Amino acid sequence: MAAQPHYARHVLRIMFTIALAASAASMTLAAPNIAAAVFEKCTGGHRIACVIDGDTLWINGTKVRVADIDAPEISEPKCASELALGNRATERLIELVNQGPFELQAWPGRDTDRYGRALRVLLRNGHSLGDILVSEGLARTWTGRREPWC
Repeated sequence: MAAQPHYARHVLRIMFTIALAASAASMTLAAPNIAAAVFEKCTGGHRIACVIDGDTLWINGTKVRVADIDAPEISEPKCASELALGNRATERLIELVNQGPFELQAWPGRDTDRYGRALRVLLRNGHSLGDILVSEGLARTWTGRREPWC
């Protein structure tokens, strides 16, 4: 067997297999023959499949903002309670995306936000993963503007 480039070994090592079927309205994340792609908390500069915080993640090298929620900040929190809740939201999003394949549905009327992140709703079996975070008190439903967490 021929030697594989470092990035290919890394992808195989974490068992990350992803297929994106894209259209203007939606993308589907599927992991054939694997229960789920493996997402971890983002560290360092190499970001293929990882979670930044409770409402932002990298999927197949694309930065995605979970469009239907607002989660507390962890990079620049305004108070200790925001940081604590943001860390819980981040860990829970990691759990949710690792529970199996999910669909990425475009946000009506906007494809990207002002930071260039793809705006998507994460759906599994027709149910929003963001709604789960909201129901657990780890995020708020997106209303079109950020509200303070402190």
